[in-house]
Amino acid sequence: MDWQSLETFSFGDHPALADELVGLVLEGKKSATCWAVSEGLKGAAVGKPMVALDGKNRPRVVLKTIELTQRQFNQVDEAFAYDEGEGDRSLAYWREAHKRYFTRTGLFQPQMMLWCERFRVEHVIERY
Repeated sequence: MDWQSLETFSFGDHPALADELVGLVLEGKKSATCWAVSEGLKGAAVGKPMVALDGKNRPRVVLKTIELTQRQFNQVDEAFAYDEGEGDRSLAYWREAHKRYFTRTGLFQPQMMLWCERFRVEHVIERY
């Protein structure tokens, strides 16, 4: 796969979190992510492949968006929380972790709108 011309992104807001979250993708636990609608689409579109980077900005995996919806923070359900793959994969864990994240970024509000994306792994990029 010619992934070198694709757009890139990192999960999270710091290198350690980027490493953790891309690691969950590579383990097969993470197949969803979200961000504040106020941040825009960040290049995401259904059917579009993008390269996820690790905490050192190294390309790790090509992901293809398969679903992109908007919902309020307080309306995220158990299935989406599970697909995010973090912690014990429960809705309670998801809410607490994402409340901390969005508070840290200055965006948290219980009724804030989120882009909720599901994706699939298209290609794992071997280290070089």
